[in-house]
Amino acid sequence: MTVLTGVPLLAGLLQLPHPASAQAAPTGSRTVDVSIDSMSPSAPGKGDTVTVSGTLKNDGRSTITDAHVGLRVGGALSSRSAIEAATHRTGYLPGVDGQEIKGHQEKVDKLEPGVSRPFTLSLPVKDLELNDDGVYQIGVSLSGRSQASPSEQILGIDRTFLPWQSANADKKTQLTYLWPLISTTHLTAETGADPQQTPVFRDDDLAAELAPGGRLQQMVTLGKNLPVTFVIDPDLLATVDAMTRPYRVNGPDGPMGRNQAVAKQWLHELEEAVKTHEVVALPFADPDLASLAHHGKGVPSALRHLGPATKLADKTVDTVLGVKPRTDFAWPVNGAIDRSIVDVATSAGAHNVITRSDSLQETRELSYTPTAARPIGGGNTAIVADAQLSRAFEGDMSKATDAIHAVQEFLAQTQMINLQDPDRQRSIVVAPQRMPSVSQAHAMATALRQLEDAGRWTQALNLSGATKAKPDPAADRQVPSGSAYPYWLRKQELPTDAFRQIQGTQTALDDFRVNLAQPERVVTPFGNAIMREMSTGWRGEASGAAAYRRSVRSYLDGLTKKVHLIQKSGATLSGRSATIPVTVQNNLLQGVKNMTLKLTSSQPNRLDVGKPQQITVDGGHSQSFKFDTTANANGRVWVTAQLYSADGKPYGAPMTFQVNVTEITATVMLVIAGGVLLLVLAGVRIYFQRKRAAARRAEEGADGDGTDGTAGMDGDNGGTDGETPEQPSDPTPDTGSENSGPSGSGEKVDR
Repeated sequence: MTVLTGVPLLAGLLQLPHPASAQAAPTGSRTVDVSIDSMSPSAPGKGDTVTVSGTLKNDGRSTITDAHVGLRVGGALSSRSAIEAATHRTGYLPGVDGQEIKGHQEKVDKLEPGVSRPFTLSLPVKDLELNDDGVYQIGVSLSGRSQASPSEQILGIDRTFLPWQSANADKKTQLTYLWPLISTTHLTAETGADPQQTPVFRDDDLAAELAPGGRLQQMVTLGKNLPVTFVIDPDLLATVDAMTRPYRVNGPDGPMGRNQAVAKQWLHELEEAVKTHEVVALPFADPDLASLAHHGKGVPSALRHLGPATKLADKTVDTVLGVKPRTDFAWPVNGAIDRSIVDVATSAGAHNVITRSDSLQETRELSYTPTAARPIGGGNTAIVADAQLSRAFEGDMSKATDAIHAVQEFLAQTQMINLQDPDRQRSIVVAPQRMPSVSQAHAMATALRQLEDAGRWTQALNLSGATKAKPDPAADRQVPSGSAYPYWLRKQELPTDAFRQIQGTQTALDDFRVNLAQPERVVTPFGNAIMREMSTGWRGEASGAAAYRRSVRSYLDGLTKKVHLIQKSGATLSGRSATIPVTVQNNLLQGVKNMTLKLTSSQPNRLDVGKPQQITVDGGHSQSFKFDTTANANGRVWVTAQLYSADGKPYGAPMTFQVNVTEITATVMLVIAGGVLLLVLAGVRIYFQRKRAAARRAEEGADGDGTDGTAGMDGDNGGTDGETPEQPSDPTPDTGSENSGPSGSGEKVDR
């Protein structure tokens, strides 16, 4: 069969897009799209049968006839760069793609335009005629005829890699794979208006990630059976733990969340998984180390959060999962570092910085991939993850053809690392994207399972083991300068203004907490929220990050305003001394203490308002505090009331009111005293007059015709025919002590 007839002349017309390539098929191309969807086994051994399955689709305008699908094996590739170059090659190239293996074709009688059909090819490994150990490129091609091209030619081809190693390597490459459990920020600083402090979530999207089939659920389900090191953001654990109890969504008065069962199940599965795996905890909320280094260092106290974030990470993982994590690792986004990032990353005790080989690059021409661990001075170690392996599953893995190409390339690269220098054992680390999708996670898991099943050139190692591996003296250890940091990553960083806002919120929190009877009820949710404001998860979400910062500060300001002075309309003082009441309202759920309330007179020579008072007000109550004042002259005086925190800083807005001083003279007092005396004398006189009148009535009754004395008794005792004598009044003089002044002038003032 003359399969290659006319191929050189038509090679330019048969440039097919590789499924993993971003290139589109040329306009008007008369080709068949060949897609390899699976290959089993991925790394065959002696005696195995290789099965390749996929899909054919006629993208041309005419029907394909007299066609067949065949398998081709190219020569062994010589290097890692050759593997990478081969992934971008499209179209058939004679000599490079090899000869079609006879006797294992699948016939395709007819393939109409726009129609797809599956194919499956199976053949023993011995028929592949593989020679030395190495990475081979295999291709599946469709050869046939069309109306435009009546002679047989290759109308479509797809390729992948087949790693071949007949026996176990003497020194297997140690492979460490990081398995990240990280999400975006879901919890707010808000809590429900109840003593239980019901947590409030920004949204309920996390439930979908935790539910069966969700991203995080799949990461745990897949990871528990893989030789990986779990790298966890403790904020995720704290958030899921909060979901296991009552919680609200979108504000303190929002609807109650209903995904407690999902959260409990996910935590249970994770608890079981980590029992047999190493756990590395990032600082709480996964702070953006590069943003802190490039924009936060200039803002006072911006770096103070890293130490507490590391301590909180250890406590959170231990509390929620019951395991002690490693907390001495820092992982800048994409593994990109410079000297300032390393300084910030190690400032909180993280002596191991996970970077990547496209950041800490080799300046020497090494013929092999060196061990990941590199001492970089100051007792710190850079763990240089392999860039090609780390980025192997970043694309869209939802299509089977894309996933299988990524898996086979990953296997090929790992084998090539071992073949580079088989007598030198090396330790390689893979740090994939922070938040893999479900399809990406499945592709990663497939690659690791296939690698483990093959077991001929790699062996699993946890991250602690990779850190202890003997460094390669020839490997580069020079941390790059700031100018080498990728521009596209720098554009995504939090700006300096963001750290100023964070500092302002922290200062306001510090000022507020000193006044509280139970400061932990406020410090804990707000402290965690402030850490979340610096999260790496905000990259590419500048507007969302800004909105979150504003919401945290707004809620804190709202809480501080719940403790305030009740406005007075004014007061009138009658006399030289009196008391002025000032009321403090506390609408918090807890009490405030050690605060100071101070009055200031605009004219101290006219009105002395007394000494400041230390106050305590229970939650949900208001309380009045009386100030002893002394008036030295009549007139109106402005008085300002101000609350002060326990640390002496003004708290809240001042409250100003007017006091009208009306001093009472000695002459007025004498007149009032005389009036009182006259009232008393009048009362005495009336009393004696009535007493004498009663005596006369008694004598007159005795001289009458009542011989037994009973008639007189009725009169004396107010019988039914007599009247009750009028009692003297008990007048109370108005001394003016309760005078509230003219109508609308203000409240009464105690003397």
